Amino acid sequence: MLQNKNEDLKSFLDRCVDTYNQVDFIENDPIQIPHQFSKLQDVEIMAFWVSMLAWGQRKTIINKAQELISLMDGAPHDFILHHQEHDRKRFLNFKHRTFQPTDTLYFLEFFQHYYRANESLETAFSDALSTDAETVEPALIQFHNTFFALPDAPQRTRKHVATPVRKSTCKRLNMFLRWMVRKDDKGVDLGLWNRIQARQLLMPLDVHVDRVARRLGLIQRKQTDWQTVLELTQQLRNFAPHDPVQYDFALFGLGVADKGKTPT
Repeated sequence: MLQNKNEDLKSFLDRCVDTYNQVDFIENDPIQIPHQFSKLQDVEIMAFWVSMLAWGQRKTIINKAQELISLMDGAPHDFILHHQEHDRKRFLNFKHRTFQPTDTLYFLEFFQHYYRANESLETAFSDALSTDAETVEPALIQFHNTFFALPDAPQRTRKHVATPVRKSTCKRLNMFLRWMVRKDDKGVDLGLWNRIQARQLLMPLDVHVDRVARRLGLIQRKQTDWQTVLELTQQLRNFAPHDPVQYDFALFGLGVADKGKTPT
């Protein structure tokens, strides 16, 4: 009986993945921002930055990301590498909700320091991740430490780049990794990184996903924290061991559409 119920749920979620994992999804989602670029580093910079700004209305998030692109003269990586201190003045009015100019200036400083020494942002995550690691948890911890390793890193900016150490769900980082790592033939996720495996990814747990997953019995834990992310992802691994995060499309899409009901 339980097996039949799980099979029904898997079939239901698989159909939902097929529904929402389509190029039409891009138009109204922040993932449209990195899709505007072809150069790897441009994609990385804008995928990371827009994912860190991803709370609130999606239209507003997209508009703020477009503003950032304009401030970087339409060429993020080139600007990051070559801009001078005085060029940062143009960012002093950039803000999004609690993301303030202090945070913006530190993002610019980190990116410049990092990209002058490294080809890809991938290594900031993957260097801490063994091939047999079950999840990207070590990569998220290492990235947080790397990101805030500069001597003048503002304390206030730490709330914008999460870490499992603080029991955060790390929703925005997990979403960023989904974008950069997942590969399929649907054209939504970018799939540009190769050193992290899709089976290691963890679910981006936002309010929509959390609500629907609880309705479907995929989450038993009462609170919503890092352990909840691990619990939900493990449940979804039972359906797709090599790509559990594909179900982000299903759960998020159902949540936005407010159709998160147990299949009959």
